[in-house]
Amino acid sequence: MGLKFDYKIGQTPLDENEKEGLKISSISTQGELDEFEQLNIEKAVEWTIHTRLKLEKILTEKFIKDLHKKMYGDVWKWAGKFRNTEKNIGIPRIQIGIELKNLLEDTKYWIENITFSHEEIAIRFKHRLVSIHCFPNGNGRHSRIMADIIMESIFKNEIFSWHQSNMVKANETRRQYIKALKEADNGNYTTLIEFAKN
Repeated sequence: MGLKFDYKIGQTPLDENEKEGLKISSISTQGELDEFEQLNIEKAVEWTIHTRLKLEKILTEKFIKDLHKKMYGDVWKWAGKFRNTEKNIGIPRIQIGIELKNLLEDTKYWIENITFSHEEIAIRFKHRLVSIHCFPNGNGRHSRIMADIIMESIFKNEIFSWHQSNMVKANETRRQYIKALKEADNGNYTTLIEFAKN
């Protein structure tokens, strides 16, 4: 009898092979899994705070993968590796590399040309990254931390508060977040920026 996953609104289910990537065999409930992941993520955030990150390093495929590995590497074997399965959201897996490269190039252009405000650049990046859905799981949390890194390390601004909540737990917050993402899908980033700041 393995771990039974309790997916929240908007979360992407793992396939059977991905579930087998769980490194800690003692985990038997979704609550325990959430706790282990949260501890791992906190370690990753600590690392980002104590590492001098430069634009050239941040806006690379290597950094995107390294950050995901730091966030989930204690818990999942596939942490930091692009997904090799199709999901109910995200682009076809064979396009991940090229779409990510396009996003990184676009973001460098936005920064150099001050195309949008700092907040909007970080949020546009976050939104496109989560839409690509690079990894089997953890894309939402990963993209939010990436937006924070862009705000702090590239723009020297305050990081977003993201409702200062554990997104996995709070259903109403999660609903607002999904709604804001859907508006961003249609080119309106205002709600997502507001959500990030509150």
